Amino acid sequence: MTATDSQNGDAPDSNTPDSDDQVPAWARRTAGESRWWATAAMVGFLILQFYLPAGFTAGPRWLVPAIGLAMLLVLVIASPFRLDREETWLRRIGLLLMALLGFAMIWSVIHLVRALIDGRISDNAAGLLMSGGGVWLSNVLVFALWYWDFDRGGPAARAHVRKPYPDFLFVQMQNQDLADPNWEPQFPDYLYLSFTNATAFSPTDVMPMSRWAKTLMMVQSAISLVTVSLVIARAVNVLK
Repeated sequence: MTATDSQNGDAPDSNTPDSDDQVPAWARRTAGESRWWATAAMVGFLILQFYLPAGFTAGPRWLVPAIGLAMLLVLVIASPFRLDREETWLRRIGLLLMALLGFAMIWSVIHLVRALIDGRISDNAAGLLMSGGGVWLSNVLVFALWYWDFDRGGPAARAHVRKPYPDFLFVQMQNQDLADPNWEPQFPDYLYLSFTNATAFSPTDVMPMSRWAKTLMMVQSAISLVTVSLVIARAVNVLK
C-alpha cells in the first residue's frame, strides 16, 4: 500500500498475501467446510429415531428416517464435498430438513415427558435409561445442527462471508494470536457447543451473541434439564 493510499484511507487489497495472513479464516472467504461431519450427525439422528420406542416417534418408526434420508440425499448429490454452493432451492431443502429433525426431536421429548408423568412408561430401568438417553442424544444432535445451520446464515454463507458478525463467539475468535489463522468453526465445534450446553445447562466457553442464539440455547437447556431430571427420578424410583 502506498503512502497516498494510506493518506486517503484506502484499505489494502484483500487479494494480497499480507492481507490474507492478517485476516483469520472465519472472517474471510474460504473453500467451505466438508459436509461429512454434519451428514454423519443427520444420519445418526435418523438411526436414533428408527430405534426409539414406537410411542416416542411421529407415525411409523420408518417415516421420519425415510423422509429425512430422501432430503439428505438430494443435498449430498447437489453438493457432495464442500458446503459452498449458495442456491435458494438448496437452502430451502436444508431448512426443511432441519425443521423435520426438530419436529421429530420435540415430538419424542413431549411424549417421553408425558409417559413419565402419567406413569405409562416401562418399569424396566435399563429400557427407561436407554430411551431417555436416546431422546437426550437426539436433543444434542438437533441443536448442534441448528447452531451450525443458522450461524451467520449457514455453512455456505459463512464460506462467502455474507454476514461479518458471528452469532456464536468461539474462543479462537477471541484469542487469534493463540489460534491457527486457518481455523474456522465447523460442525464438530457446534456439536461441542450443543453437548456442553445440554450438560451444563448454560454456556461454557462459547458465547451466544445474537438474540436467536440465546433463545435456542435457553430452549435446549430447558429441554435437557427436564428430560434428564425426569428420567433419573423415574429410574431411581424403579430401582427402589
